[in-house]
Amino acid sequence: MNNKIHIQASIAADRKKAWDAYTLPEHITKWNFASPDWHCPSARNDMRPGGTYVARMEAKDGSFGFDFEAVYTDVQEGKGFSYKLGDDRTVDVRFTESGDQTLVDVHFDPENQNPQEMQQQGWQAILNNYKAYTESL
Repeated sequence: MNNKIHIQASIAADRKKAWDAYTLPEHITKWNFASPDWHCPSARNDMRPGGTYVARMEAKDGSFGFDFEAVYTDVQEGKGFSYKLGDDRTVDVRFTESGDQTLVDVHFDPENQNPQEMQQQGWQAILNNYKAYTESL
């Protein structure tokens, strides 16, 4: 597997607010898409080792959609979590509070169908949506 891809965002929120906006399904559906022509109509999240995460990703015009699914391997409430995707790639997300900001760091294994730069840009776009959404709460 190639080197992990890293993305991050500094959120103007305390760690609890940042955590809740990232992990609660009612919030996930508001920010979990890379471009305005996509949306996330549903999400389920069982945050415990062995629990599953499922987010439905769809083009707004109905032309394409898929379920993004993962199984948690580690959960440290309010601090971070790791999960494994169906193709055995891993994702690690960490929340570090510093003053009135929370730094969200995401490291993930790239897939081998798209250029790594494209993957990084797509995941960063989603994280940027999360930042804007969380800061608007």
